Amino acid sequence: MGIVVLTMKASVIEMFLAVPQINCDVKAGKIMNPEFLVKCPAGCQDPRYHVYGTDVYASYSSVCGAAVHSGVLDNSGGKILVRKVAGQSGYHGSYSNGVWSLSLPRWRESFVVSEGKPQKGVTYPSALTYSSSKSPAAKAGETTKAYQSPSVPGTTAQPVTLMQVPGTTAVEATHTALSKPSPSAGFTTSSLRLQPVGQRSRELGEEPDLWKPGSVLLDAGFVPKEELSTQSLEPVSQGDPSCKVDLSFLIDGSSSIGKRRFRIQKQFLADVAQALDIGPAGPLMGVVQYGDNPATQFNLKTHMNSRDLKTAIEKITQRGGLSNVGRAISFVTKNFFSKSNGNRGGAPNVAVVMVDGWPTDKVEEASRLARESGINIFFITIEGAVENEKQYVLEPNFANKAVCRTNGFYSLNVQNWYGLHKSVQPLVKRVCDTDRLACSKTCLNSADIGFVIDGSSSVGTGNFRTVLQFVANLSKEFDISDTDTRVGAVQYTYEQRLEFGFDQYTTKPDVLNAIKRVGYWSGGTSTGAAINYALEQLFKKSKPNKRKLMILITDGRSYDDVRIPAMVAHHKGVITYAIGVAWAAQEELEIIATHPARDHAFFVDEFDNLYKSVPKIIQNICTEFNSQPRN
Repeated sequence: MGIVVLTMKASVIEMFLAVPQINCDVKAGKIMNPEFLVKCPAGCQDPRYHVYGTDVYASYSSVCGAAVHSGVLDNSGGKILVRKVAGQSGYHGSYSNGVWSLSLPRWRESFVVSEGKPQKGVTYPSALTYSSSKSPAAKAGETTKAYQSPSVPGTTAQPVTLMQVPGTTAVEATHTALSKPSPSAGFTTSSLRLQPVGQRSRELGEEPDLWKPGSVLLDAGFVPKEELSTQSLEPVSQGDPSCKVDLSFLIDGSSSIGKRRFRIQKQFLADVAQALDIGPAGPLMGVVQYGDNPATQFNLKTHMNSRDLKTAIEKITQRGGLSNVGRAISFVTKNFFSKSNGNRGGAPNVAVVMVDGWPTDKVEEASRLARESGINIFFITIEGAVENEKQYVLEPNFANKAVCRTNGFYSLNVQNWYGLHKSVQPLVKRVCDTDRLACSKTCLNSADIGFVIDGSSSVGTGNFRTVLQFVANLSKEFDISDTDTRVGAVQYTYEQRLEFGFDQYTTKPDVLNAIKRVGYWSGGTSTGAAINYALEQLFKKSKPNKRKLMILITDGRSYDDVRIPAMVAHHKGVITYAIGVAWAAQEELEIIATHPARDHAFFVDEFDNLYKSVPKIIQNICTEFNSQPRN
């Protein structure tokens, strides 16, 4: 009897998942499921659908409106993954992706949204569970009410006068976050049942004692009168603006670390979180735990203040397994620093790796890719291998092979776990010193630059040396290494010649010497063929995470067509700067140059004036870089 085994890829399985659809006005607080996939309709960018917070949203927000605000969806709708998280002590409003979100001092429950891709091994509900509506319509024209706080033994209930927020209707005003309005307020309470204080309401799925006099009653469209006149709440920290970094901690959850040392590690994280002053205007912090395999405990946007972050750290449980640090670094490079996980683009990316002893896999290649992606890797090695243990270390000097730079700034060696707390302040000082975070991507350290140099007879030997000096002056402005900016060069006449490729020279002095050694060729001018040659011999070997810049210098009109080669270069993502001298044709330069031509095409009347264009070219390269998404 034959057995047929059917296997399906995750992408195929996704097609069979029943994904519930919701309307734009559905609020996260009305959905009881802690994590769910939903499909949003088009049009949720509309300002009618209120959103509170940035990246982490109060559960009173429109689910789909928050997805548009976060950038996970556009106004055409689509699938999203929603996960409930703890309530925050403050929510910061902002304008993003066509949606204005509002600020909120505090709320009982939050949620985050990400791309609608099912996580492996997680089952999502095919139908959502909603909390039932408890509030009938208010009487027409009734705009102020008295709310009586539920009685607690030993306390006296205090009435709070509520005022309707301008812009809300009488019907909107009837919907309230308070699960226990008094009958005298004009509400029907037959469907509500008071619960003992501190006991979770099974019916509403919320903590009935979370409301306190003075809290903002945005569910009802009201705010307390006393809150309009005074700020009774303590101001919520927005974070330390002098330390605006996006920080990932890779913590060791391997079996060898033991429970006691794992607790010490968590306490260290909590102390760092407290010292950093977490907040949307300052540092943000997420945690990845590794053992056999890594897993994100929470991302950058899950917790927006130090207090909530410390609470979340305390709840982390140990995974066990090996100490596969290299695999964890690869995971962070590919998954952690993304926009959907709260990466802000303009803030440096920092990964702090904590290792008990030594890794059980290799870290060098994974770390190189992380550095090339603009991640500043720090290593904290606790109780490293002593002399008789070094034979068991898979990769000697693993920390030096992993860190951003081997100058001592990125490495901390701790003799024993009980001394780990002494590293809190040194680490915080270093990760906040953004001027020294050398692996952050900038316009000067993240490109593959290919110079395409006209060596035709009309240039002449003397002018060719001037062109080479111009190439050297541009190259000097960049940070050149095997993981930073790389430089290559092609010379052309009727034919083409590769002078040196991107991977041939990895230091600035070596590149400058190579430019100086380029010999003048002499011949005709086939610029179109030269562009094609550069695409094949230089840019085909460019790294995928590098910006590709072609800087072409010519002194005359091409003998062949440049239109199609230029279009191919633009289509392949090569940003092309065309520099013309003397008899170069302006319209041809504009065809070669990336759009807009005014920023990418330059003309000088004679070779001796080439040097004057260097600052403007560098400025335009950097302006363009800074206007694009960083990750």
